[in-house]
Amino acid sequence: MKAAPQDQRRLLDLQAVDIALAQLAHRHKSLPELAEIATISRELSALEDQRVRAQVAVDDLDRDIARFEKDIEQVRTRKDRDTARLNAGGALREIEGLQHELATLNRRQSELEDAELELMEQREGAEQALNEVKKKLAEASGRRAAAEARRDAAYAEITKEQEFKTQSRGPLAADLPADLVTLYDKIRADTGLGAALVRSGRCGGCRIELYGADLARVKSAPADEVVRCEECRRIMVRTAESGL
Repeated sequence: MKAAPQDQRRLLDLQAVDIALAQLAHRHKSLPELAEIATISRELSALEDQRVRAQVAVDDLDRDIARFEKDIEQVRTRKDRDTARLNAGGALREIEGLQHELATLNRRQSELEDAELELMEQREGAEQALNEVKKKLAEASGRRAAAEARRDAAYAEITKEQEFKTQSRGPLAADLPADLVTLYDKIRADTGLGAALVRSGRCGGCRIELYGADLARVKSAPADEVVRCEECRRIMVRTAESGL
């Protein structure tokens, strides 16, 4: 393939833009905020599991306390009924029976209230644990929101730079021979680098020094000949720095 020496040199300008675009794309995928957000998200997931377990513990205790409250209320109702019957008087045997039942109900109420008090103390601890988890969740959510804001700001900056570089690439590529750009783009798609400057007798793509027949081939090639490296197959751009 033939291309004017100045067009070949301008491939380096095009390559510089493409390198910048590749770096921006890599930066877009490897922002430190992305790893930070992923770490915090895992932390939030674990904390949410803890929150669910803590909430279940509180809910279970609430149900148990409610059941005790119901039982205590039933005992109170029976005590009120028996007290009313006792106050109304009656046969001695009936009165003794009511007194015995009231004593039993008092013991039962005391046992239920003690058990309820123990559950209420447990609930206080469970609720405190739940609130601690909620506090950690809120703090981690805040850290993730801050990291997402930094990520979005970085994305906006990268996108702006990408748009600028893409806009500058268009005129550069359009001003070069179409077949030269097609070859360059194909090589770049395969290797990541379409053209490289030959500097001091060394290919700028693979960094291998030219010697022997390969050096002679490059030296003897006309200035408008598009020369490619035998090792990396990239277009070798020759300038005064090439040392040929």
